Formats: sequence, structure tokens, C-alpha cells
Amino acid sequence: MATTMFARVTFYPTLLYNVVMEKVTSRRWYDRIDDNVILGALPFQGMTKQLIEEENIKGVVSMNETYELKIFSNDGEKWRQHGVEFLQLATTDIFEAPDQDKLYEGVRFINRFLPLGGKLRSVPLDEGQGRVEQGTVYVHCKAGRTRSATLVGCYLMLKNGWSPNEAVEYMRSRRPHILLHTKQWQALDIFHRNHVHT
Repeated sequence: MATTMFARVTFYPTLLYNVVMEKVTSRRWYDRIDDNVILGALPFQGMTKQLIEEENIKGVVSMNETYELKIFSNDGEKWRQHGVEFLQLATTDIFEAPDQDKLYEGVRFINRFLPLGGKLRSVPLDEGQGRVEQGTVYVHCKAGRTRSATLVGCYLMLKNGWSPNEAVEYMRSRRPHILLHTKQWQALDIFHRNHVHT
């Protein structure tokens, strides 16, 4: 309970900090990881048109809790009004890593938007999900550094057969300020053992 409360109390101050850091440092609000995935901070409503038109966003995965999406960002309904598929995998900020079910669900979601030749072989599509138009998936949390980086790391490991270290080094080459703590590294290791290293 205390960790959830701390995450809530610090949400707006740390979101403001992220905005300032983007203005005064070389940090970008989001970074393209590969042809199909962008890793980024909370996408503000004012960025919707740009993301769809310039980045070909067809899907969004939010690792945020619902309260984090309330004021500044689109929720699922708003994204869908713009023709963008949406998946929320709520994870408490700062102290928690996404659980394995959420990580696998997130990778399956991304898989739906990959071109046919790039589909992740070991990730079956849900019967009910069907095909979607290929395009880019924007994966985000608040800062695009920890929760969302954990999911993107799982995607990269599965796509490329990489180890956690290889996936994280590659992400750092694209988005240098990602920040993974012990829990996130553990989540990557478990995912790698369960789905990549067979």
C-alpha cells in the first residue's frame, strides 16, 4: 500500500521533471527502437496526431495505472476513436516490474502489428484477435525508462533471440536514459528462461 501511495504522490512532480529534462538535456520524449516499436514517455493528448501521422502508430501499450492516464494522456477509448488499438498493463511505478503474464500479453499485442515476415514464431496470435494493419506500436509508461523498457526488452529478446544484457544494451543505444532496477532485471531473466532460452 505504501508503495502505491508513494507512486501516486510523486506522479505529477516526476512527470514535470521529465518534461523539464527533455527541454534541458538531450533526452527525447520517445525513441524508435526498431521499425515496429517506439519506447517513450507518457504520450500527451496533443501528440496524438503527430504520432499517428509521422510515426505510423497503430497500437499503444500503456504500462501506466489508470490514474496516470486521467488528465494528460489518451485512455483506451480516446485512442480507439483515432483508430489506434490500445492495451493497458497497469503496473505500479518505481517499485514494481510488470508480471510475466503482462509481459507476455504485451509481446503478443506487439506481434499483431509486425509484418508477416517478422512475426514472432513462438508467440501465437489469439483466435479472436485477428489481423490488424501493420504499423508501429508505442510502448510507454510515465518516463519510458523502467516499466515500458522491461516490456520492450522482452520483445527484443524474443524477436532476436537475445539475452537480457543484449536487449538492454541495444535499448540503451537508442534510448540512453532507460533505467532498470533489480526487479526489472529479474523479470527479464525469467522471461528469457521461459520464452527465449529453450
